[in-house]
Amino acid sequence: MIQKCIVCGKEYDIDEIIYTCECGSLLEIIYDYEAIKENISKEELRKRRIGVWRYLEYLPVKDPKKIVSLWEGGTPLYKCDNLAKKLGLKELYVKNEGANPTGSFKDRGMTMGTTRANELGVEIIGCASTGNTSASLAAYTAKSNKKCIVLLPSGNVALGKLAQAMFYGAKVIQINGNFDDAMDMVKELALQGKIYLLNSINPFRLEGQKTIGFEICDQLDWEVPDRVILPVGNAGNISAIWKGFKEFKETGIIDKLPKMTGIQAEGAKPIVEAFKKGVKEIIPEEHPETIATAIRIGNPVNYTKAMDAIYSSNGFADSVNDEEITKAQKLLAQTEGIFVEPASAASIAGLIKLIETGVIDKNEKIVCITTGNGLKDPDAAIRVSDKPIEIECDMDILNDVINE
Repeated sequence: MIQKCIVCGKEYDIDEIIYTCECGSLLEIIYDYEAIKENISKEELRKRRIGVWRYLEYLPVKDPKKIVSLWEGGTPLYKCDNLAKKLGLKELYVKNEGANPTGSFKDRGMTMGTTRANELGVEIIGCASTGNTSASLAAYTAKSNKKCIVLLPSGNVALGKLAQAMFYGAKVIQINGNFDDAMDMVKELALQGKIYLLNSINPFRLEGQKTIGFEICDQLDWEVPDRVILPVGNAGNISAIWKGFKEFKETGIIDKLPKMTGIQAEGAKPIVEAFKKGVKEIIPEEHPETIATAIRIGNPVNYTKAMDAIYSSNGFADSVNDEEITKAQKLLAQTEGIFVEPASAASIAGLIKLIETGVIDKNEKIVCITTGNGLKDPDAAIRVSDKPIEIECDMDILNDVINE
């Protein structure tokens, strides 16, 4: 295993604490895929408990005794026949990452990231966050008996996420700035050697997140969907999942790859703008704004990897507004019983938009990824829900209301 720059190709030792290449570009973890191919099979994988660590050979771990786990992964892949019928689709699935231990997909990255911190012997871990990252990191640092520092942007941070981070014992610091400002500050702390940084700029964290791609194939009995649709904020997840699919193909587990389709919020869509222009460089959004706080990011750290995933897979990128997100959030809950936070519903809103615009063939086998539980942001759900009907304690009145 090595760390390798995705642009200049410079290689670094797997144990070197470095977040970006000397040239300024992102790093990724490279394996001996021939060795993996010789030592793993579908049958061998199926003997193990489903979850992130089912795929140990594909993860950068030197000492399995150092693994920090809350039994993350193994999230349900729902076949959504009701919603598929409503939208005129042949086959639709939702991979519900809100079923992870702290309620979001971030747990996959944090089990890997804190395991790496354990192997390196670091004691203080930090991140910048709009909510889910902080909640997850705080839980895994508590499990591994390490200290956690979290920088949050000013403005609305979903209370469910904030409560988690504080309750798990993290030192939570809210700055007068946006997420990108928080990210700059936490990177500086990492460069000063005061923390081990576990934002998605850290390539080890993305190694955990790529297991979403592994599980989708696994749960579809080794078939590959035609298209995977997911929300895009800091852009680590879409690139991580794409890497997972590619590694399964490289090692002979699957024989084709899906189209990766990223959905951003209308008020934070630098990747969509770049895609529409057919370029790979983004122009950051200085003042991102959306109800979907988890993807309210104007300058995504992993945009270069995300653009590669979209272009290389013959995928797509589009944006949806807050009204479309809210409608999709309700639709998923009321047709399939799946309650997700607003950012998660962006994948469903994007699905609907791409059907209407003709980008999606209704005969495609589609997987939408929902990234966080609806209880992460209960205020957002309450604001758009009908208020409870209040009546006197009277059976006649109750019957009248029910008959209506």
